[in-house]
Amino acid sequence: MSKWVAMLRVGVREMTVMADIGVYSREIGRRQPLVVTAWLWIDRVGHDAIEATIDYRDIAAVAATLDAHHIALVETFAHCMVSACLKLSGVRRASVTTDRPQALPSGIATVTTVLSRTAVLSGVAASASRSMRDDA
Repeated sequence: MSKWVAMLRVGVREMTVMADIGVYSREIGRRQPLVVTAWLWIDRVGHDAIEATIDYRDIAAVAATLDAHHIALVETFAHCMVSACLKLSGVRRASVTTDRPQALPSGIATVTTVLSRTAVLSGVAASASRSMRDDA
């Protein structure tokens, strides 16, 4: 028998962050725009109050902390952001897409990172993990 789990997807789309990002000397120290979309999955809201959900400003604040120092790769930026979002209260899964519009003369470089909390069901995940280590 299937068990359904209701979740909400809360997010911020197309938020522009000016970041010191890049690996080439011409990029380092020069702020470039990143366009960030973050989706957070939470349990359904039980009552009509901000405390029952994610405050969009918290998502924006995560992005703002990352633009404070140099990051070489957009992949690193996306991973740091999705990790921080997953630490917000009540978040079960997080997805961050980071577009870097100035990385290519034509087209937009993009990275999506997804992290989820996992639950151990009757020891199945733990035994599967041990089995994979034993096979290595």
